[in-house]
Amino acid sequence: MRELRIRVLAGVFVVAGILSWAGARLWNSLGTLPSVPVAAPIVLALIAVVLAATALSLRARLNAQRERQPDAKGVDPLMAARAVVFGQASALVAALVAGMYGGVGVFLLESLDIPARRDQAIYAGFSVLAGIGVIAAAIFLERVCKLPEDDDDHNGPGTAPAA
Repeated sequence: MRELRIRVLAGVFVVAGILSWAGARLWNSLGTLPSVPVAAPIVLALIAVVLAATALSLRARLNAQRERQPDAKGVDPLMAARAVVFGQASALVAALVAGMYGGVGVFLLESLDIPARRDQAIYAGFSVLAGIGVIAAAIFLERVCKLPEDDDDHNGPGTAPAA
């Protein structure tokens, strides 16, 4: 499994932002602009909370297991892998959605004097912040579930290559 790359997430965010800004300009020239749902930042924030809670739970269980506490509950490797995959997928979708709402929010900055557009810009801004929260929680979850480096699998300086 490959690690999340911040550059990839930032690229998805920027490209989605540019495309949605251009789409918002085009849509506005044809009539009305679709609204940013009030639920968008709430749903993204809930996903971030679930990811962070999962990461904290797994971290506590892994620490208890490493310290060999007698009542430590083990972590199923398949469950940890599923959590990481869920986190990675959530981060990619959050980067896309946050970029889309960010582009629409930037477009809406031109017309903050209209109360409805101002509200939409605020919802878009909160959606971007919640999307960044999802990305941060996913990266934290990935770091918690990362396996320690195994010296046998890497050829460091001074070691002979494996045959």
